[in-house]
Amino acid sequence: MAAIPPSEAADDWWRSAAIYQVYVRSFADADGDGTGDLAGVRSRLPYLVELGVDALWFTPWYLSPLADGGYDVADYRSIDPAFGTLGEAEKLIAEARELGIRTIVDIVPNHVSDQHAWFRAALAAGPGSPERELFHFRPGRGEHGELAPNDWPSQFAGSTWTRVDDGEWYLHLFAPEQPDLNWAHPVVREEHENVLRFWFERGVAGVRIDSAALLTKADGLPDFVEGRDPHPYIDQDEIHDIYRSWRAVADEYDGVFVGEVWLPDSERFARYLRPDELHTAFNFNFLSCPWDAARLRTAVEETLAEHAPVGAPATWVLCNHDVTRTVTRYGRRETGFDFAAKVFGTPTDLGLGTRRARAAALLSLALPGSVYLYQGEELGLPEVEIPLHRIQDPMHFRSGGTDPGRDGCRVPLPWSAEPPAVEPWLPQPDGWTGYAAELQAEEPDSMLSLYRAALGLRRTEAGFGDGPLTWLPAADGVLAFARSEGLICVVNLAGEPAVLPGHSHTLLSSGPLDGGGRLPQDTAVWLRA
Repeated sequence: MAAIPPSEAADDWWRSAAIYQVYVRSFADADGDGTGDLAGVRSRLPYLVELGVDALWFTPWYLSPLADGGYDVADYRSIDPAFGTLGEAEKLIAEARELGIRTIVDIVPNHVSDQHAWFRAALAAGPGSPERELFHFRPGRGEHGELAPNDWPSQFAGSTWTRVDDGEWYLHLFAPEQPDLNWAHPVVREEHENVLRFWFERGVAGVRIDSAALLTKADGLPDFVEGRDPHPYIDQDEIHDIYRSWRAVADEYDGVFVGEVWLPDSERFARYLRPDELHTAFNFNFLSCPWDAARLRTAVEETLAEHAPVGAPATWVLCNHDVTRTVTRYGRRETGFDFAAKVFGTPTDLGLGTRRARAAALLSLALPGSVYLYQGEELGLPEVEIPLHRIQDPMHFRSGGTDPGRDGCRVPLPWSAEPPAVEPWLPQPDGWTGYAAELQAEEPDSMLSLYRAALGLRRTEAGFGDGPLTWLPAADGVLAFARSEGLICVVNLAGEPAVLPGHSHTLLSSGPLDGGGRLPQDTAVWLRA
């Protein structure tokens, strides 16, 4: 597919964009050391152009000890040597832009690495120092300060507090290697606004904001009380002042934001998307929804309803670097556990999961707004069960070994039918090369070919992307809706073939229709009325 020159792209490109998530460590390895790198990404830009994506979102590529996959940042202005150099990042941003592909970088504002210069200075300076005011250092409770300052639960299981040699404790909502910043301090705010400018000036088009609702904490860091409103560290009202300041910075560069915002309250979620705050936020309700027609329709309706009051476009995503891959999730027949959770040894029907993942691809790409595609989803990759001795994710260790962690969706991509000469940083299972991109590119019915065709139609058909959606009459277990320009999407989740709307012809289907022209179970189709 030919690149679309940047000059021809609309200013509101982000409202309808197809954005590809790149987990650099596992995307493409150019130097053969077993770890993906920026040179590898640059070498695969033609692949990404042909795939048909509008932008690349890079998970953190900064200098990091990699205690949490790069989300423990030691320096926001330098590239980790395992991935390359700042100069290579600048070349990648520029080369991708020339091909019509924008770049989104990942900023992690809630915390830094314990190897960040600020935190090392804070440890050296001692209690009561200005350096410690940039974090949340507190004396402990108990007769000798031996108890943590409060009882907040960690996002990674276990305690949110770690005691240092001088007796004080510091807060970390995630791993101990990720101390939380004190966003009440003006220096913290100033530094992050400068980091935003640093990357916008290097040509990035947008910023993904990690853990966007966690930055500000309640005064005094009170104990957590279940059901108490407001929550002591999630969605504090003061956080919106931060994002209004950030929006002013982004507007200087025509930059855009997408926030990682997990909130059950739709009204409070929408506050982040007001015209002077974030442009978009991830839609986790849709991602975590099981393969059920009624629940999927509800997720779509609720998503569109919560975005409508602020005029923001919805985002749709089936998978990312934190959840079980789509083919595996949709291949599970069990119920009673978190659909998107990591589970040891869960029986999976990969044939069933693949059929459903193909149909889900057409569903998500037909919905109004922007769509995010996690690397490897276009290859139909399943979740990998990592051998226990090779697991690296801190979630596994913090859970006491009960959670397998997120490494299973982070296994390096198979590009060639030949196995890599050097074993990658996470082991590829037997048969992994059977999913190779070079093989799928030659197979018209492959998952890769389906994604290429769908993204091509989505880009050329004016009725897709941002805009209205109208539900159409359909049998139980069938989702059918119309977009503009006569475009129709039908997804059959029922137990029998579905009759398609009359006076229409097929643009693309996730699988073959049956002999009577009906839509089989676990199949989706795009039609033109």
